[in-house]
Amino acid sequence: MNDELLIKFLLKETSEEESITVHKWLNASPSNESHFKQFKRIWESSKKLSGQSQVNGDEAWLRFKQRTATAKASPGPVVRSLKALQPWLKIAAVFVLIAAAWAVYSVLSPVTYTALASGNTISKQLLPDGSEVTLNKHAALSYASNFKRNRSIRLQKGEAFFNVAHDKSRPFVIDVDKVSVLVVGTSFNVKYFNGQTEVIVETGIVKVSLGKTEIALHKGEKAVIKNGTGKFRKAQNEDQLYNYYRSKEFVFNNTPLWRAAEVLNEAYGTQILIKDPAIKNRTINTTLRTTASLDYNLSIICDPLDIRFVRNENQIVLSNLIK
Repeated sequence: MNDELLIKFLLKETSEEESITVHKWLNASPSNESHFKQFKRIWESSKKLSGQSQVNGDEAWLRFKQRTATAKASPGPVVRSLKALQPWLKIAAVFVLIAAAWAVYSVLSPVTYTALASGNTISKQLLPDGSEVTLNKHAALSYASNFKRNRSIRLQKGEAFFNVAHDKSRPFVIDVDKVSVLVVGTSFNVKYFNGQTEVIVETGIVKVSLGKTEIALHKGEKAVIKNGTGKFRKAQNEDQLYNYYRSKEFVFNNTPLWRAAEVLNEAYGTQILIKDPAIKNRTINTTLRTTASLDYNLSIICDPLDIRFVRNENQIVLSNLIK
């Protein structure tokens, strides 16, 4: 389907036969209909832009005719006469100029963002570029509305795991407060809580920057950034507990009790306190399901360690058993 006929159709100046041709083309496939809708949006937007633009239709057509006249004067075979098509070529020439103005306007206009939030449930979403993001509970982020060419994300709060579609020409950038995380194609976990950003790399390489400072993280490495201080801490990731909201398991492997309490507090939205400092570094070796109740999981953790847990209003206090 040529653009000149579509322009005539939009102007309602097609003959009955031409209108039938366009309708048949539209009904032939969903992709044709999608192309026409986009074509129509540009056309309608061009009307608004034309009032603000300095482009003069007659001048554009005059330049167009001069170019075609030059082409006619140059050696070479003349394929067909342009005379019959001149009205529609004029429209097409103006349309191309306005469409170009629209493209520039689209690039220079402020980028809007689409919000994603998980609420009380874990949420898995497919982004427009084919990348996958899994949001932990109470996480919130937003991604650029033109994400297919501008892979920009803002993580406002919480935790998310990204499995990024590989594309060297368009880096994938996540902004967390003043921290930027840049990747091409990899998988990693980002957590933003209480003014602290944590990035853990599962596959590939991730670049993390704050101001002029930048570090590269490889598989199995993590960075912790205190956003207020601007200080980086890079280290090997020592456990798989960051992954509990995707794996549905708490994998405790020589895990200190204080670390187990930290993760359980996050997962269950509770406040577990270790009253006795002597027990905080006792280690745990077990795997528990996230779907089990907190009381059940605490009993599995505490019984072998001779620890008791007592509920005190909104708190759960862990202490040595009194014998």
